[in-house]
Amino acid sequence: MISQRLVIKYPPRLIDKPVLCRLTRDFNLDFNILRAQVSPETGGLMVLEVSGEPASYEAALQRLEAEGISTQMLSRDVVWDESRCTQCGGCVSQCPSGALSAAPGSHLVSFDTNKCVACEYCILICPVQALQIHF
Repeated sequence: MISQRLVIKYPPRLIDKPVLCRLTRDFNLDFNILRAQVSPETGGLMVLEVSGEPASYEAALQRLEAEGISTQMLSRDVVWDESRCTQCGGCVSQCPSGALSAAPGSHLVSFDTNKCVACEYCILICPVQALQIHF
């Protein structure tokens, strides 16, 4: 059994299709929607946590790609430029998932991509733009 955080993007022509339902029904995968933006004009962008058997997961990704739905791992999308970070800690207080944290005592900021749900709160608050998102 694997569990992966995944970003899927699909065109407007697919917003009325049961994209996620197929993951469960056709491939026996479970999913948790971490973030979603869907509109008739721009299509859909979702951040999901998908779990299931590795072979089923790979087959589902192939099907999504064949239908015109792009996929990529979430960890590639949120980037923290530690050299730009001023260690102000503003992002830590805004992070709902605990992906950004400050070490007790030193208050040095660290970033755990495995906890990140790409909510973008950190990006909005960072005064030096040390965090960026690339969907």
